[in-house]
Amino acid sequence: MVTMSFEDYFKGKKVTVMGLGLLGRGIGDAAYIAQAGAAEVIVTDLKTEAELRTSVEKLRQYNNITFVLGEHRTEDFVGRDLVLVAAGVPMDSVYVRRAHEAGVPLKQSAALFAELSRIPIIGVTGTRGKSTVTAMIHHVLTVTTGEEILLGGNVRGISNLQLLDRVAEDALCVMELDSWQLQGFGWAEISPQVAVFTNLMEDHLNYYQRGEKSREEAMALYFNDKAQIFLHQGGGDTLVTTPVVFERAQATFPDFHFDQEVVLVDVSALPEDVLLAMPGEHNRLNAALATEALRAVGLSEEEIFDGLASFPGVEGRLQLVSTQDNVRIYNDNNATTPAATVAALDALDIGNKNIILIAGGADKGLDVASLAYAIGQHCKQVFLIPGTGTNGLIPLLHNGEVGVSVVENLAAAFAGAKGAATPGDIILFSPAFASFGQYHNEYERNDEFMSLIGKHEQ
Repeated sequence: MVTMSFEDYFKGKKVTVMGLGLLGRGIGDAAYIAQAGAAEVIVTDLKTEAELRTSVEKLRQYNNITFVLGEHRTEDFVGRDLVLVAAGVPMDSVYVRRAHEAGVPLKQSAALFAELSRIPIIGVTGTRGKSTVTAMIHHVLTVTTGEEILLGGNVRGISNLQLLDRVAEDALCVMELDSWQLQGFGWAEISPQVAVFTNLMEDHLNYYQRGEKSREEAMALYFNDKAQIFLHQGGGDTLVTTPVVFERAQATFPDFHFDQEVVLVDVSALPEDVLLAMPGEHNRLNAALATEALRAVGLSEEEIFDGLASFPGVEGRLQLVSTQDNVRIYNDNNATTPAATVAALDALDIGNKNIILIAGGADKGLDVASLAYAIGQHCKQVFLIPGTGTNGLIPLLHNGEVGVSVVENLAAAFAGAKGAATPGDIILFSPAFASFGQYHNEYERNDEFMSLIGKHEQ
């Protein structure tokens, strides 16, 4: 196995890294560029140095990195060889626009990895299920081939550029791609060789509705970003999706010819005797989508179904973490939309109405009426942590069908749920909203919940 080198791409260049963050991806990207011999790396972020202290300390060793924190400056986006744009930067950013007007190439790390490595990529997107489908595909390929399968995109702590150090001539990468990362694929006019598009639901409207756009206009922008996963595919490529998504794609892009192979999937594509560790009809659809992607890269049904049977699930996605005093505790931290929490409630309740739900957080501009209805159908008690999303949900729950408690934080919510649970009950942490307000990000929230479970097990 011959490892390949891509450092020459950055050598001697002036690079601006826009967005450092705290999750490790931006740190690794900046470190890779600096180590590759870039002449000058400016790392700029609207967060202050105090807020980014742990991230900044990891990059202090590089003499070619300069930090501009607590602000962006126009001069850092012109006269550069490259601007690496972090996920989530506003589409109407004046700094991104200024760089574009100055002819400075705009790149995003997941797409830049694909451009430089030129290895086959299985890319997965969708509003819900993309993390699970990505993990399923990666797991099955790993256990089947016995070789290293690269994993990147929107994965905690993984720098896409640092993955370049692990690229070999026969490498294959599975990437979870959110709508922001797919903006970068659109800029580069590339798509993965195998594209999986799980579904499209309302999400991130707080991002896409900037500038007083209607919900319909925002959803059109959201779908357009997601669609970059297939819009640049060629005749030898494969798109795996559902009939609903494909119908929208055909209506949105009437002149697009879909020369790639299109495989349409519903839950019936997965045989009933295929066993999965993760409950719920939505996870069987996830497995069906993963199955078709794996077929596209040459795996047999026996290899696929054996691999799926040993797939343990994904942390924070309807994960059975513990059973204490005959009470099952599920971590569904990554359910950051009302629809995702509704799916979790549907999956776990078999008619007993024995779920104690922990939810709440920051609003993303999404309708909560269906969540309120599902809570009334499936829950015996709800503990809500503060947030703008919680504020919108509370008025819909005061109907006497379910006990509702608003508590100060996650620790109080978990303690309340433990106290309210009786043998046979389920404690489900499925927030339905974003983590911002009380946490820096959803991973910090996940880690606290897992820590709370561990403390109660002792």
